[in-house]
Amino acid sequence: MSDSMAALPALMTAVEISEPGGPQVLLATQTTIPKPAAGEVLIEVAAAGVNGPDLMQRKGLYPPPPGASEIPGLEVAGTIAELGDQIHGLKVGQQVCALVTGGGYAEYCAAAEPLCLPVPKGFDMIQAAALPETFFTVWNNVFERGQLTDGESLLVHGGSSGIGTTAIQLARAMGANVFITAGSDEKCQFCETLGATSINYNMEDFVERVKQETNGVGVNLILDMVGGDYLQRNLSCLAEDGRLVQIAFQRGPKTNINLLPIMLKRLTVTGSTLRPRSIEEKAELADRLKQKVWPLLENGAVKPIVYKTFTLKDAAKAHEIMESSTQIGKIVLTV
Repeated sequence: MSDSMAALPALMTAVEISEPGGPQVLLATQTTIPKPAAGEVLIEVAAAGVNGPDLMQRKGLYPPPPGASEIPGLEVAGTIAELGDQIHGLKVGQQVCALVTGGGYAEYCAAAEPLCLPVPKGFDMIQAAALPETFFTVWNNVFERGQLTDGESLLVHGGSSGIGTTAIQLARAMGANVFITAGSDEKCQFCETLGATSINYNMEDFVERVKQETNGVGVNLILDMVGGDYLQRNLSCLAEDGRLVQIAFQRGPKTNINLLPIMLKRLTVTGSTLRPRSIEEKAELADRLKQKVWPLLENGAVKPIVYKTFTLKDAAKAHEIMESSTQIGKIVLTV
């Protein structure tokens, strides 16, 4: 098979950030198609996931790593249109979903070969585009950094988000007991259908409820994307030898804390980001996902929850909904 499909167009539609600001700064524009570097493939994008880091980047708070595309978008699904040099396993015409460091909100996107994963059997492109960023993040933080094991308990803040709905399902599939916080009865009820015990943080104190549900013991692991004043409350919720994994900080990165619970309960506080890590690290993570998580997707034990889709030109509307926190699960852009 040749290294590229029939002649590619000279230009593509992509969504650019015209200046830091609100959703209205996302503008569909014509730009040149990226050329895949050695070890990369060019994907003709069918769908691209929308994620929290995209919103941060749009506001000017999360610049792309050196060498990454300025176009937002960290996960895509589509068909391989062209191969760069030194590609060993992928072929033109193959359908994949991929984790990328940017460039997803476009008709074509370059991706590193090791970060391209097969579209799970039975999945369409919209479902496939909802996988990479979210599943890489959850698997790495809950099961590798957080060391969640069968029979343990997990508390997920933002339980109805793309990350939250994925964490509930994976943790339940691995035999863990899951608690979540969410801001409405509708969101809580949906999370209950996935197997979580829900806590509406607008109606009750999650610290008190967790203690009540665990007979005062607390949970083994917390996955938190809120930060700020949640930190001290999270420490109160943890059982002895508990772990807190921080993956975002919607309430800000700083807070004053009392360190005593960390010492008395021998707690571990850790966290991570995905985007700046090396291709080699992410490639190892991709291999583990393919081995441990892809079978769960293919047998129906776990599935991405897609709330709504928008076209590329309506990326601003997608961001508006995500910022309003009304969605349950993922928002995906279609191309």
